[in-house]
Amino acid sequence: MSEFLTHMKDAARADKKTIVLPEGGDPRTIAAAHTIIEEGLANLVILGDPAEIDVPGATVIDPRHAEQHEAYAQAFAELRAKKGVTIEQARAQVMDETYFGTMMVKMGDADGLVSGACHSTADTLRPALQILKTAPGTKLVSAFFVICTNTPEFGDEGTLIFADCALNIAPTADELAEIAIASAHSWETFMGDIEPRVAMLSYSTMGSAGGDIAKKVQEATAFAKERAPQLAVDGDLQLDAALVDTVAALKAPGSSVAGTANVLVFPDLEAGNIGYKLVQRFGRAEAYGPILQGIAKPVNDLSRGATADDIVGVVAITAVQAQMAR
Repeated sequence: MSEFLTHMKDAARADKKTIVLPEGGDPRTIAAAHTIIEEGLANLVILGDPAEIDVPGATVIDPRHAEQHEAYAQAFAELRAKKGVTIEQARAQVMDETYFGTMMVKMGDADGLVSGACHSTADTLRPALQILKTAPGTKLVSAFFVICTNTPEFGDEGTLIFADCALNIAPTADELAEIAIASAHSWETFMGDIEPRVAMLSYSTMGSAGGDIAKKVQEATAFAKERAPQLAVDGDLQLDAALVDTVAALKAPGSSVAGTANVLVFPDLEAGNIGYKLVQRFGRAEAYGPILQGIAKPVNDLSRGATADDIVGVVAITAVQAQMAR
């Protein structure tokens, strides 16, 4: 287990939060729930059939018969009234485990939600945006992975954030800047006093190659520096220039980020998704996420290839986010 995950678990135990798991019918969720309860990481609510779910120490709720159902339906109808949602439609919608779980977070009956082992990102994100909305001052919801590698010379003792690897397909320069600033804030949430150092990645380093993508990354870097002048951010940077000090000395000698980056912002979803999976599979790195940033309260997605251990890790991270959300 990585030092990062150990830190997350210790922090989660210190101030236990209530996390809801909507996918009670998935065996990975149940296996993870046993571990979460045994390790004291969170108070758990599992959604599903109580007759089929046996996790001592967890609360199991069937949304179809829950005592909260009518109150949640009434609140959801009010939230979506401008969209024409009737109370009858709201009652039917709140039967859905993910919508019910998100309403638990909205109503203060849970502090965060983790889903996605058997649902798409859209199925997790849609109720979060409809019910919880975006955080104040947020222009864009994005996603990142915490990557814990076996190469301590990169990032901070092998730990880095990769963004956006799950949500925004072709971000504009403006959106890339927002992703960079949000990812730096997320780094601060989890890593405490360690400064985020953000590399805006491309196939080009400091204008060494032309093309629309490199130009977009250069513009995004300028936007990020303008909006967050205190932030250590630089680009465009090739991956090796971002991480390897000897390469940085050759390709970007004047950069304060090159060779030391711990937050990697990819130019588009294609690069980010492929990049994190290469590191995860070939490098046998731990990959926790996708973690959503920009939602008003903690809601996190899972890869559909997630293991029970992955779910445990994301629950611990979600609990820490909930601590910081107060």
